[in-house]
Amino acid sequence: MSTRAARRLPVIDSVSAGGVVWRRDAGGGIEVVIGYQERDRRWGLPKGTPDKGETLEETALREVAEETGLEVVLGEKAGVIDYWFSQDGRRYHKHVHHWLMTVSGGDFAHRDHEYDEVIWVTAGEALAQITFATERTILERALALLGVEA
Repeated sequence: MSTRAARRLPVIDSVSAGGVVWRRDAGGGIEVVIGYQERDRRWGLPKGTPDKGETLEETALREVAEETGLEVVLGEKAGVIDYWFSQDGRRYHKHVHHWLMTVSGGDFAHRDHEYDEVIWVTAGEALAQITFATERTILERALALLGVEA
């Protein structure tokens, strides 16, 4: 599709929310949770769309719990990314809000199957594996908030 044709598509503003779930490993390093979707062949951070009447913070907590199986506690806001995409004859401008999150319980076995695989990896491995640069930027911001160099 040409750029000119894409500009004529109706624009829909869209929002979602999620988190950077983190913990310290035995050596004091940072590990984070990432998920893999085979269908899209992408690694990413857990996130999703608000249900009616839900705040972004509530959305972030629910989506991370659903997609990872982990019970999480909301921390400091790590940032917002935005991007554009086209689907079904519409052009979307999406804003995704992310928070730092820590685990209070749960287990990967209790997740939905939005992701085919959910794993803990070191922060460096996550930066290397996450598919989209915008999500890597959020992880870098989250690490900076934790006082860790990316």
